[in-house]
Amino acid sequence: MARHYSVEKWVKVGGNGHPAQVSRQKSGSGAVRNVVFRGATKVTIDAKGRMAIPTRYRERLAARCNGEIVVTVDKDHCLLVYPLPDWEELERKLVRLPSMNKVARNIVRIMVGYATEVDMDASGRVLVSRELRDFAGLEKQAMLIGQGNKFELWDEDSWNEKRDAWLSEEDDGEMPADLESISF
Repeated sequence: MARHYSVEKWVKVGGNGHPAQVSRQKSGSGAVRNVVFRGATKVTIDAKGRMAIPTRYRERLAARCNGEIVVTVDKDHCLLVYPLPDWEELERKLVRLPSMNKVARNIVRIMVGYATEVDMDASGRVLVSRELRDFAGLEKQAMLIGQGNKFELWDEDSWNEKRDAWLSEEDDGEMPADLESISF
């Protein structure tokens, strides 16, 4: 049988030339499933800016990104916490945005400009820089909110205020077509 490629198997590699991590892991039954982060968890940030990743997410993060995480800012004044491979995928899209478009340029400036790589230590902690904590108003008590492929990290009081405001809002806009077919 003729081979059309010079290698037996193509493997996606990361920036270091090693095979990239895959966003799936095996469940207890051996079935492969996608890594998804969901749920709201109260976390504490210590005086040095360290935050312990909740135990239930540590194994998923280790499988997804070997504990390599990127933290950046969001326009809602919270932080976005991405496994490195997911951030790299988003970052590639961001830097390809048209630089002559003011909105796109500002999004790239803010999101990529504040993006900070952090490593989860052996105790499951990550260090959130002073600049990022100041941007999000993070003090001691915070909320880590699972958002599928990433987390949002909010100051607890800000989260509670925003959550309550969102829940009390009247429908003030059109629902995206993608949501119209979903039953809640």
